[in-house]
Amino acid sequence: MQTFDELGLKPEILEAVKKLNFEETTPIQAKTIPFLLSSSKDLIALAQTGTGKTAAFGLPILEQTDLNSKKIQTLILSPTRELTMQIARDIESYSINLKNFKVISVYGGANIVTQMDALRRGGQIVVGTPGRALDLIKRKRLDISNIRWLVLDEADEMLSMGFKDDLDTILAETPKEKQTLLFSATMPKDIINIANKSMNHPEEISVGKKNTGAENVDHSFLMVQAKDRYEALKRVADINPNIYGIVFCRTRRETKEVAEKLMNDGYNADALHGDLSQAQRDYVMNRFRVKHLQILVATDVAARGIDVKDLTHIINYNLPDENEIYIHRTGRTGRAGKKGIAITIIHSREMNRIRAIEKIIGKKFIQTPVPGGKEICKKQLFNLIDRVEKVEVNDAEIEPFIPEIEKKISWLSREDLIKHFVSVEFNRFLSYYESAPDLNVKPRREREGSDRRDGRDRRDGREGREGRESRDGGFDFTRFYINIGKDKNLNPASLMKLINENAKFQNVEIGSIDILKNFSFFEFDKNHEKELVDAFQDVEFEGTKLIVEPTKKDKRAAKSRPRTRSNDYPRHAKFNSRPNDKKRNKRY
Repeated sequence: MQTFDELGLKPEILEAVKKLNFEETTPIQAKTIPFLLSSSKDLIALAQTGTGKTAAFGLPILEQTDLNSKKIQTLILSPTRELTMQIARDIESYSINLKNFKVISVYGGANIVTQMDALRRGGQIVVGTPGRALDLIKRKRLDISNIRWLVLDEADEMLSMGFKDDLDTILAETPKEKQTLLFSATMPKDIINIANKSMNHPEEISVGKKNTGAENVDHSFLMVQAKDRYEALKRVADINPNIYGIVFCRTRRETKEVAEKLMNDGYNADALHGDLSQAQRDYVMNRFRVKHLQILVATDVAARGIDVKDLTHIINYNLPDENEIYIHRTGRTGRAGKKGIAITIIHSREMNRIRAIEKIIGKKFIQTPVPGGKEICKKQLFNLIDRVEKVEVNDAEIEPFIPEIEKKISWLSREDLIKHFVSVEFNRFLSYYESAPDLNVKPRREREGSDRRDGRDRRDGREGREGRESRDGGFDFTRFYINIGKDKNLNPASLMKLINENAKFQNVEIGSIDILKNFSFFEFDKNHEKELVDAFQDVEFEGTKLIVEPTKKDKRAAKSRPRTRSNDYPRHAKFNSRPNDKKRNKRY
């Protein structure tokens, strides 16, 4: 591996890099920095989060920046405020020895007047979120007409968050003669479209395979009944006393509920979701960064851009709506050569999702059992012993109390003293897990094989497939039609947001989601079928009056994800006449 001394950077930059204890380049830095120092070609760089991408583009750009000019020479766009601030901080640390250099960060949730003042005073690099950058461009306070470099960091995240139109508008404001650098963890179709439309025969640099997970992360899943997810989560936390991780949930409501339960049960946890103010969000994140919190419960949107070191675990309380998001979730652990653990809690109907994600990340999931009570008690007991063994003793302060303490416990033998000491902490776990049930559910194939060996075939009679899946913890779903789709920029995340905003239920499960050209399907808890339909009366979305109703096929509950057929379509469905769409619609 190359050292930074071999890259030909300015002495001022090398000195700053050494202060940061950078010695050898990471794989993405080793490939990207020499390329950017010697070429003006556009670049697509594919690498996981946490692999040193900021230095990969930041150092060569700093090397070539004209420090005598106060005009903006580089615009760096990133998906979130947190990542924007992190990139700006990193560039400041790389440039600490460069005179007359200034980096300006612009993002929502902060005073725009202050940011406009900073732009007026001038700087060479602007780091911003697409929304705030576009706002400042429209106000004619951010001039990007002469930039030399445009960097799109976490480009796939920006697109998944709905910034495509903002990016298109910003790209149109930039000069043709510039170097565009696109950094991404995955390579979805939208990234390819940007490359084809806005980049000039870009070079591609890839560390590892496209769309794969981080190398140092072990992936496993626990299979439980859906109603036992929270209990399984607690057991994962209890078996890992030193856990420092993020628990991902699908919705804001679920995030709040899980975090509140954890806090009420005595866990060192808090929530990060879209209902928090910026001040509240900063407070939670600061506590998490300094490890005053062990567990952060978050939605995908709220957690985007989080850059926290030394995470031990990523726990998927639910699988993400889009399989590629799994890569971003789990890429937050296993950094800087350290091992990371990704644990997913599923029920038996989600094995197909696990297999699909395995193909994307190029790794196998290992099914691990939900820890049992005895196993947890043993782990907690020895963790307590380790803490006592390693605790720092202040002899001078504690010495005066020793005679009285010895007198008070003199009636205890050495063995009894150890038992009493251990029981202070141990009894709490022992009493909780004394009669703890086994939460594990076998995969369906194993269970069906066992049934056949027992001479039973549950497909017959009333104890059929539906009854079996109900016991597995799956939900009774009704499949719904909604009259909007990709033509209205609908995606699974925005559909769930739409449902949550209008159907204010508690603890309601959403099943599979299919987004088509101009309409979509989704599964919803059968028990709330009528309330869901009522909730969408007189609701509009981007000027379209919404129609939400059960499909003809699913006036009864859908027990598993059905293959949609032509009779699923209500009378409101409109088919696009293009040949490709006909082919696609014919499948359903």
